[in-house]
Amino acid sequence: MMFSSLADKLQNTLKHLRGKGKLSEKDVDAALREIKLALLEADVNFKVVKEFVAALRERAVGEEVMGSLTPGQQVVKIVNEEMTRLMGETQSGLAFSGKGPTGIMVVGLQGSGKTTTVVKLASHLRKGGRNPLVVAADIYRPGAVRQLQVLSESVGEKCYSNEEANPVEICREGLQLAERENHDPVIFDTAGRLHIDEEMMSEITAIKKEVNPHEVLLVVDAMTGQDAVNAASSFNDAVGLSGVILTKLDGDTRGGAALSVRAVTGCPVKYVGVGEKIDALEPFYPDRMASRILGMGDMLSLIEKAEAAVDQEKAREMEQKMRRQQFTLDDFKEQLGQLRSMGSLDEILNMIPGGGNIPKEVKQMSLNEDNFKQVDAIIGSMTKKEKQDPSVLNSSRRRRIAMGSGTTVQDVNRLLNQFGQMQKMFKKMGSFDKKGGIKKLTKGRGGFPF
Repeated sequence: MMFSSLADKLQNTLKHLRGKGKLSEKDVDAALREIKLALLEADVNFKVVKEFVAALRERAVGEEVMGSLTPGQQVVKIVNEEMTRLMGETQSGLAFSGKGPTGIMVVGLQGSGKTTTVVKLASHLRKGGRNPLVVAADIYRPGAVRQLQVLSESVGEKCYSNEEANPVEICREGLQLAERENHDPVIFDTAGRLHIDEEMMSEITAIKKEVNPHEVLLVVDAMTGQDAVNAASSFNDAVGLSGVILTKLDGDTRGGAALSVRAVTGCPVKYVGVGEKIDALEPFYPDRMASRILGMGDMLSLIEKAEAAVDQEKAREMEQKMRRQQFTLDDFKEQLGQLRSMGSLDEILNMIPGGGNIPKEVKQMSLNEDNFKQVDAIIGSMTKKEKQDPSVLNSSRRRRIAMGSGTTVQDVNRLLNQFGQMQKMFKKMGSFDKKGGIKKLTKGRGGFPF
């Protein structure tokens, strides 16, 4: 999970408060010390941490909490609200032009994933009904133009390039092409450097003056923590940013950049990169991110992922099977395939409120290509009866399946254990459904809450 270390520490701290029927000022101060340390370890800007903790204390020791019947829950609510405010409160979208192509200028340092992000953004906007054009204005980094051309072609996006011209001319020509061919938006991939220098800033300033973009977006690597925030401040001072795109948020990200960049620069985080695939770019929702960090889930994002990835007709069939408790190993394999298209299983489970309580056997399942091939081979080596009723799988049958699939008996046992845990999980969700707790979330989605 993104921000896993920060999330674990904050959730543990708040868990102690939830169980208390009454809170003293001493209890609040002890919790705030833990929160402060967790944020500093996550590489959140020191000034931001100081102001954040001060705002929490002012609200937490007031009548809002002390006079509440559930003071622990009130503190959790306050932390959630203040963290949301810190990251920008509401999702900040792109400012599209009312007339003519919208210009989006993308800037950043080398190694931040800028060129790949340009194509991800184009692909994302295409799905939203736009007709983007990408412009290759990075003529300095070897292979940059070719990289943009190949990536654009792979997802059906048009790329304009002219290696005989300078970057300002290329951007002007790209804008003119967009006007002639009714492309909207036009996304300019400008040159980066290994570090911020006067030459780079002069060039992007000249490009900005020439094409007058509606958006200037900085791409920064979220894994660099405060370095990302410092880069955002420098670019904002030099050219004036309208927003930030954080890449590699699916990696070992401590969280400092996401939690600091808005407060330090005033620039909103507009998108986040959550994987290497072209479709792994998502709008950034401060309220949803705060909820996920605090273990409160993010059902809206989960439902959006499901609606984009899940075959609704098959989902309805699967829902009926689960209601009749006819969930087989073939169904299990099919559901894993749909989950893979939605991203990391760990991320998906952490979007469910209380996802930390899901059995570890389920959470530890890997959905990478090799693991999925192994699941496919094991289930493919079973007879029809075995797939429908795994209880018949004695030791000799398991040895036969392991030999037939090129795996070990331990691999077969692990898969069957995961299948059993998932069956139990769905059975519990079915019981919630009868009480009306998760009914709306499960309906039409194959019994999954996503």
